[in-house]
Amino acid sequence: MTIALTNTHPRLVREARTIESMIQIYCHRKHGTRKGLCAECQELLDYAIVRLNKCPFQEEKSTCANCKVHCYRPDMRERIRDVMRYSGPFMLYRHPYLAFMHLVVDDRREGKELPVRRRTPE
Repeated sequence: MTIALTNTHPRLVREARTIESMIQIYCHRKHGTRKGLCAECQELLDYAIVRLNKCPFQEEKSTCANCKVHCYRPDMRERIRDVMRYSGPFMLYRHPYLAFMHLVVDDRREGKELPVRRRTPE
């Protein structure tokens, strides 16, 4: 089961393509899959897309590493870090445009904080 991105803004579509490419590189090289992803990597990709869909910043978001709101569970956050650490260097050769946009353009965005919700007096 593959989860689809609900927001069609080009920035979020590119981010979804980037994370999918990184997970594919990781899975193919670490788990030896030829087509598709193993169950563990598919679960991670689905989780990442769900988190991207639910991001409160949407088009204005920074990279997750620079975000002030960490919406990944700690175990998934560590898994995605491992994937990015491993597949990052390969991205420069396999997907240079996505790597450039992620490292140079998106990484320069500052992480925003959620606005404080004030309770209305009753």
